[in-house]
Amino acid sequence: MATLTRVFVARLAGLPVYDPNGDQVGRVRDAVARLRPDGAPSVVGLVAEMPLRRQIFLPIARVTSIDADSVVLGSGTINLRRFQKGPAELMVLADLLDRRITTPSGTPATVVDVAMESDRAGQWNLGRVAVRDVTSRLSRRGQLHQFEWHELTGLVDAGALQGTGALLSVLEKMRPADLANALQDLPDQRRHAVAAALDDERLADVLEELPEHAQVDILARLDRERAADVLEEMDADDAADLLAELPPTERALLLDLMEPEESAPVRALMQYRPNTAGAMMTSEPVILTPDATVADALARIREKSLSPALAAQVFVCRAPIDTPTGRYLGVVHFQRLLREPPGDLLGGVLERDITPLSPSLPLADVTRRMATYNLVAIAVVDSTDRLVGAVTVDDVLDHLLPRDWREQERAADRTT
Repeated sequence: MATLTRVFVARLAGLPVYDPNGDQVGRVRDAVARLRPDGAPSVVGLVAEMPLRRQIFLPIARVTSIDADSVVLGSGTINLRRFQKGPAELMVLADLLDRRITTPSGTPATVVDVAMESDRAGQWNLGRVAVRDVTSRLSRRGQLHQFEWHELTGLVDAGALQGTGALLSVLEKMRPADLANALQDLPDQRRHAVAAALDDERLADVLEELPEHAQVDILARLDRERAADVLEEMDADDAADLLAELPPTERALLLDLMEPEESAPVRALMQYRPNTAGAMMTSEPVILTPDATVADALARIREKSLSPALAAQVFVCRAPIDTPTGRYLGVVHFQRLLREPPGDLLGGVLERDITPLSPSLPLADVTRRMATYNLVAIAVVDSTDRLVGAVTVDDVLDHLLPRDWREQERAADRTT
C-alpha cells in the first residue's frame, strides 16, 4: 500500500480508518496540529469519528499509511476517550477553512484547503495552503492559488502564538531530564502552563524525571481525564510510584479512568511491598517465545521506544508473552544475538544459569545479585515460574539514591 507524503486534509475527511487487522475503527473528521512560532504547525494526530458520533484522537505516530481510500493504523490499541483540543493546538478543517488571509501580493483570499506533508524523518507538518481570491462580484468566484504556509498572513491569530508557544519551541528538543529541570526553574503559573501544553507522551516522559512532589503538583493541575491519559503514557512502574503518592480516593479514581489494559499492570505493581523487586520492576520488558528467531529479537530491540537497559536483552518464555507470561525459560543478551545466525531460534541460544528474582526479594538483595553478575536487567518470576517483569539497573539506582536526589543535583548545578 502506497503512503502519500503530501495530502490535503479536506480530502482525508470521511475516509475510513482501519486497524492492522483490517477492522474499521471510524472515519477521519479532522487533523490536529500544534502551533510553532518558528515554522509551520506540526501535525500531531487525526480526529476520527466512531459510532454514535464519538470523536477520538489518533496520534499521527500510530498511522502507518495514508492513501486515497483509507488510513491504516499500526496498532490495534486506541484511546477511546472523547477528543478535546489542547492548548496551542488547532483543528485544521474547523479552524482554518474559510479563514480570511492575505496573500504575498497583499490581496485578500480565503482558505480552501491545507496540505499536511511528511518529511524524511516521518514527521508531518502543515505545508501548502490552497486559497481562493476574494472578489467584489457575487457572481464570480475568485481564482485558486497555492502558497507555502509561511507566505500567508493571517492564518493564525496574533495572540495564538503567545503564552507558551515561544517557550515550547525552545524546550521541545531537550531531553526529558533536561526539560524537567527547566520546568522546575519556572514560576508556578508558567510551569503549569507549559506542562499543560505538552502532548501526553512528552509530559509523561518529563514527569518520570521529576521528583515526587513536583509530579503530584503537575498532575493535580490537570483535569482528571487528561491526568489519566498521561498516566497511560508513563511506564507502568513510574505510574505506580506516582499514584502511590496520591490520596487513596484520587488514586482509585484515576485508575478507574485509565483504559483497563493500561491500568492492569499498574494495579499489579501496586500490590507489592515497597523496596522489593516486584515494586521496582517494569512489567513490560522485551519478551519473545523460544520459536522466535535471532532476527526477530534484533528487530524488537531496535525499537526506538525502548530504553537502553530494556533493549540489552530478550526474555524468553512460553506463550502468552504478556506478563504474567507462560513458563520463564531464560534470557538472551544482545551481544549473543549479534554473534548468532539470524535464522537460529532463541530456544537454542538462551542462557539459563542466572536464577531470576522473586517479587518479594528486598532491594539490598536485588542490588547484590545484579552487581555479582554485572547485569543491566534481571528477570522477576512468580511462584509458578511465570515472568512478571524485570528489574533494570536504572530502577535500582532510582531506589538507592535519596528521594531528593534530583533537587540535590539541581542545587549542585546552580553552584558550579
